[in-house]
Amino acid sequence: MLLTEVTEEVQEALDANRPVVALESTIIAHGLPRPRNLAVAEELEELVRSGGAVPATVAVLDGQPHIGLGKEQLERIARDDGVRKFGHRDLAPALAAGASGATTVSATAFLAARAGIRVFATGGLGGVHREWTETQDESADLRLLAQTRIAVVCAGVKSILDVPATLQRLETLGVTIVGYGTDRFPGFYLTSSGEGVDWTVRTPEEVAEVIRAKEALGGPESALIVANPVTEADQLDPALHDRVLGEALDECRERGIRGQSVTPFLLDYLMRQTEGASLEANLAAVRGNVRLAARIAVAL
Repeated sequence: MLLTEVTEEVQEALDANRPVVALESTIIAHGLPRPRNLAVAEELEELVRSGGAVPATVAVLDGQPHIGLGKEQLERIARDDGVRKFGHRDLAPALAAGASGATTVSATAFLAARAGIRVFATGGLGGVHREWTETQDESADLRLLAQTRIAVVCAGVKSILDVPATLQRLETLGVTIVGYGTDRFPGFYLTSSGEGVDWTVRTPEEVAEVIRAKEALGGPESALIVANPVTEADQLDPALHDRVLGEALDECRERGIRGQSVTPFLLDYLMRQTEGASLEANLAAVRGNVRLAARIAVAL
């Protein structure tokens, strides 16, 4: 079985040590309304190209992981109702069953690193959920990133999560975090979560030096998280964010929504009650992360 198909463009770039940036596909299939999702997917790939790197959008089609998608494949991910959502744990059964799905952070990071890609851009990471002591609900992103050597450019973790607990968990797992131009950990929709970071880098070249140092040290395979905040001009109004999130959490408890249903419910509630402002902040963060990831890949 040929496990992974890498596009000719991506493979040639990797063989020649030219910059490549991995992109997840869940935002295309499940994170945005149609037809905007396809337009955003194409925009993100173009942002990588304009930054001097080669985009490698990752997905699984008919039981085969793809590193880089052609036009028709990208359209299929955006338009096919049968496209599922695959985390790392879903890959083996998906391959065996010949299934198709968009890849989450954990699956994208795993497949991209396996192909030799060193930089991955996404929106926000998963993490430890609120009320963890009762639910034991924690994203698979965290453990996978503790076992996968790749630099992940993100806007922190989703603000609907328990950010302090997530940072503590990442520390326990030995995952390195640097703030890009900030000493505060970003809050996804918000420029700052209110939590600090221990290390700050200010240029793509500085990030590249951290990546090289991490690779030279060897040791446990683990990710480097480059926490890149959305700009203050593009962030969701913090007061609106806090009010609507509080309402959403109350409704979750009242309706008994638990487990994997919590995150999509909260994100949808935020989008509806902020009249789409949370979605625009999300997209602004993703665009900023993709631009920065391309610059880091070039610096490497």
